[in-house]
Amino acid sequence: MSNLFDLSGKVAVVTGASSGLGADAALAYAEAGADVALLARRVDKLQAVAAQIAAHGRQALPVACDVSDEASVQTAVATVIAEFGKIDILLNNAGVAVGGAVDELPKAAWDKIVGTNLTGVYLMCKHVVPHLKANGGGKIVNIASVNAMIADKVPELARHAYNATKRGVQGLTMGMAASYGPDNITVNDIGPGLFESEMTENTLFKHEGFLAAYRAQTPLGRPGARGELNGTIIYLSSAASAYVTGQHIIVDGGASIV
Repeated sequence: MSNLFDLSGKVAVVTGASSGLGADAALAYAEAGADVALLARRVDKLQAVAAQIAAHGRQALPVACDVSDEASVQTAVATVIAEFGKIDILLNNAGVAVGGAVDELPKAAWDKIVGTNLTGVYLMCKHVVPHLKANGGGKIVNIASVNAMIADKVPELARHAYNATKRGVQGLTMGMAASYGPDNITVNDIGPGLFESEMTENTLFKHEGFLAAYRAQTPLGRPGARGELNGTIIYLSSAASAYVTGQHIIVDGGASIV
């Protein structure tokens, strides 16, 4: 059974790998046996993650990449192929969450969120899918959010653009899963609930009223802890999920069911 989750010989590409859930996922891939390409804008932070991966005896390749810029994506993907010779797994994790309701959100902020959270997923898939096809198949895992399904009820925490982009990721996931199944490419997304990360530590985790309500309303009674998303990521990236595609898996401690 353990062989189902073995990623030995695989090459995983992780966007937004410089910190938080992305860095955790990159380490989980290495622990499962994969070599990992680390993509983000902040290469200095990628170097620190790469050093941790090297400690697990796997190769790590830090690559500067702005997922909202097509030329940057093309260069990054070409760099990964030149170094590793192939791509087996793509984890689209890069994301931003600027707060604001539509009547107060500047157009520039909307464009930034859409560019990273949705256009970024499209661009990475656009340039990685041909390599997966040529390689006989592969795995795409997109990080959506529980906020694709439910909205924050605290007015000052409204994140309308974030809601829209993460719902868009779900739609893109389904469309790609239907189209690329014949190419032996599975495409799924994960909807994390509240996890402490660089994105949330200075916003949601600083709002005591929100945190108290989240704990009270969530069946498991707490936010997600570091590493608790990794099992789902490895499952969807491995042979264990060979017959799973087009699915949205929510990892939120039950917050969305009550």
